[in-house]
Amino acid sequence: MLHFIIILALAAAFAAIPAFFPWLAFVFTLVLAKGFAALGVAILLRAGLISIGHALFYAVGAYTVGFLSSRAGVNLLIPQLVAAAVVSGLFGLVIGLFMVRYRGIFFAMLNLAVSMVGYTLLSKLYTLTGGTDGLSIATPRVLGMTVGREAFEAILLYGGLGLAFVVGIVVHRYLKSPMGEALPAVESNEIRLEYLGIAVPRVLLFAYVGSAVLAGIGGAIHALIVGHITPDLAYWTTSGQLVLVAVLGGIGGVAGPFIGATFLESVRAAAVIYAPDAWNIIIGAGLLVVIFFLPRGLHGLIERITRKGERP
Repeated sequence: MLHFIIILALAAAFAAIPAFFPWLAFVFTLVLAKGFAALGVAILLRAGLISIGHALFYAVGAYTVGFLSSRAGVNLLIPQLVAAAVVSGLFGLVIGLFMVRYRGIFFAMLNLAVSMVGYTLLSKLYTLTGGTDGLSIATPRVLGMTVGREAFEAILLYGGLGLAFVVGIVVHRYLKSPMGEALPAVESNEIRLEYLGIAVPRVLLFAYVGSAVLAGIGGAIHALIVGHITPDLAYWTTSGQLVLVAVLGGIGGVAGPFIGATFLESVRAAAVIYAPDAWNIIIGAGLLVVIFFLPRGLHGLIERITRKGERP
């Protein structure tokens, strides 16, 4: 119960802070975007699989919105988000059929290779993707209504927060289901799972497709809040950042990746404003503190506090 209250309090603070500091609305919307994608990465981490290529699905979600906005003339928010999730899921299904055969470093590097192929295609297919110049995205209509940019950003922030709650409940139920519970067992003893009659490739494929959908949703939100997309969204550094966010927040709970994204983006924003010449050092120091003293991530710290609070 105490754990739920703390998470709810953090969510309330997340929703309230932009009202007092409007410039943080942009930062917090990016937090949601990266939180969704990092949650997908965290699902795979539960099975001991590190994907250094999930930026591909992040970019697929973003470019789906870009194509619908600039090429197809579909300028409605909800259809854009749904299309980004579906297209990313289809990409995840096709790629996942191949990826789930591999483990360890082979899984990580193959994901990286596929992601870099996607980055190269996005960079070179200028007539289709705009190349390194990218694509501009117009502010979409919301429920058929045209809204101003400031109002749209507020809708995207609070609508994204509501979506994060819904997705979080779904993912939590999935992780507590037999398929979700099988993920840690893949890492600890995959052979025993096979002996028990559990189809491990099917378990991993479901997780992989789900993680691709989550990354696609994050990419779509990123595209909508920034209003411009480039092939860098598929670059390996973006994938590395998503893994870092997942590890920082911790994979012990659904809220972990969102907490990690909030920490990283908040520290980055503060460092850029107050120490523009040393922001990389500040971010690095903050990351080292979390990594060395909180091995289970920031969500692990919350779990530790709640255990102490509930102890008689």
